[in-house]
Amino acid sequence: MKIVVCVKRVPDTEARIKVSSDGKGHDPDGVETILSPYDEIALEAAIQLREAGVADEVTIVSVGPATVTKELRTGLAMGADRAVLLVDDARRDASGVAAALAAELGAIGPDLVLCGWKAIDTDASEVPFRVAHALGMPAISYAVGIAVDGGKATVRREVEGTTEVIEVTLPAVVTAQKGLAEPRYPSLKGIMMAKKKPLEEKPAAPSEAILETVRMDPPPPRPEGRIVGKGADGVAPLLDALRNEAKVL
Repeated sequence: MKIVVCVKRVPDTEARIKVSSDGKGHDPDGVETILSPYDEIALEAAIQLREAGVADEVTIVSVGPATVTKELRTGLAMGADRAVLLVDDARRDASGVAAALAAELGAIGPDLVLCGWKAIDTDASEVPFRVAHALGMPAISYAVGIAVDGGKATVRREVEGTTEVIEVTLPAVVTAQKGLAEPRYPSLKGIMMAKKKPLEEKPAAPSEAILETVRMDPPPPRPEGRIVGKGADGVAPLLDALRNEAKVL
């Protein structure tokens, strides 16, 4: 059984993001990058399935510039068997990323595709479902548990107020939510082994964008707070401000 995990490089969660000079993206200068955290969860789940004897191979695939090899080496150090980087220096929209991934996954022929339910930079949550549509696979989102038996997977997913259990025939795409797995830290042995694992770089399949980013603006600065009163004397003016100014009551 083959598992493919689609991963994305994103800015570090603690990085201070600035809009690029063209106003259409973020300025990468001085910004540390990491694997998107939900993708790490998906990768850990894949590795655990392989360690349990369910899968024979875990491959990670990403789309981006050549420098994304750093994040792919991290995934290999965690325990993935091989990596594929679909090289493209251009900013692709979700449809373009999905088209490149679907072309590669069609060639690999995975039994199970795992992804984070969203990337933390765009919050779009589009790519996994576009990939599933392109490949004609069913897709299940927000997985917090997964078990594979034969040609079927049983997925637990969180929905508001309860948990659903869905059985799906493989191949399928499943997106990972918190709770599915706790990503491991790469060990020194894993880091050394990652240097010898195959990491293939190839051009990403061409695709036309259907979405254009016209402009990005940073959020407006927050207004300064004010003290409306102290102790019991502050309750009445606070309620008045919440009711008549903020209009949240």
